[in-house]
Amino acid sequence: MTFIMSVKMALSSLWSSKIRSFLTMLGIIIGVAAVILLVSMVSSATKSIKLQLESMGTNLISVDINRGWGSGRSVSNAELQSFCDENSDIIAYCSPSIISRGTVKYGGENVTSTLYGVAGEYMAIKNREVVSGRNFTQTDIANRHSVCIIGEYLVQELFGGMDPLEQTIKLNNEIFTVIGVLDQKSSNVSQGGADDMIMIPYSKAQRLLRNAGISSFVISAASSDYTTLATEAVESFLYKKFKNDRFYNVSDQAASIDTVNEALAPMALLAAAIAGISLIVAGIGIMNIMLVTVTERTREIGIRKSIGAKTGTILMQFLVESAALSCIGGLIGIVIGVAGSAGISTAMELPVLTIWEQMGTIVGSFLFSAAMGIIFGIYPARRAAKLNPVDALRYD
Repeated sequence: MTFIMSVKMALSSLWSSKIRSFLTMLGIIIGVAAVILLVSMVSSATKSIKLQLESMGTNLISVDINRGWGSGRSVSNAELQSFCDENSDIIAYCSPSIISRGTVKYGGENVTSTLYGVAGEYMAIKNREVVSGRNFTQTDIANRHSVCIIGEYLVQELFGGMDPLEQTIKLNNEIFTVIGVLDQKSSNVSQGGADDMIMIPYSKAQRLLRNAGISSFVISAASSDYTTLATEAVESFLYKKFKNDRFYNVSDQAASIDTVNEALAPMALLAAAIAGISLIVAGIGIMNIMLVTVTERTREIGIRKSIGAKTGTILMQFLVESAALSCIGGLIGIVIGVAGSAGISTAMELPVLTIWEQMGTIVGSFLFSAAMGIIFGIYPARRAAKLNPVDALRYD
């Protein structure tokens, strides 16, 4: 008997018991779909984080000064700005970054938002754009002008979507004039999101927050090709300043993306391993059903052996039947898993992975499900192949 004939007989046998075959495949279907869903969700979340980091620029460099290590351990904005100007071939922009929370009031509305004390270069560093009004000027910085630039969340919450330019608001009980509105970053404008912010000149933020020293800076390399070189230059400058790398921390966006990948990769493997357990359980279910099938078809096996069917032929027939159960179940599980992951990602506003991005998971889960069918189908197939034809014919 050829392999093709074995496949036809296996499919015919499965079709003759459609309900039982489907229930047997159900474990494989659920297992494969679970593997694809879980791994895809982790991968989609990872992709979302990476896209958010990349949207801020792969040439972004963050500098944090650990002022708690001792008095006098600091670097001024003028010093760092002078260094950046001297290295303008590899560094494009530099800005202090003072971050706090602030209470913003306008009319009868009152909201709490994220407060940023920055220079005008901050927008270019963070890939943000002032779509209405103007950016901060050196005059605003030098004279500590009470001006602010707000995000779309505050535009909607405080002004009901109306033009806020030249309107006055209260920030931590001080009056500020709105001079600009930032571009909208998120399709879902909400509190705590990328559009929930208010920016003021860093010099004004120092006075407002009673923060004399600046401990955080953001720097933009001239291009992503110079990020590593610029990071090393900043680290060298700070080391000469502090004589000890404990007093500062320099990180670039590329390193942050690598950290995200390293942190979330084990989660995808863990999710696949947990879901893979269900495939093992499904394989045991296939073995049980195949044992029942062998018992039910004992006389058939006896007749086939009595007319010359070889042991290998019987073995192949039942092994192919077991593999067909797992493979068909695996294919159905793949369809459900891919469709389900796309639907959940859309509902959760996460990036929808393409088929090619999921290909490794799809192929891996299918091969594993097929392996379960073959491995757990060996024992029933061997049992059928070893039946004595005389005893099999007598079986009732």
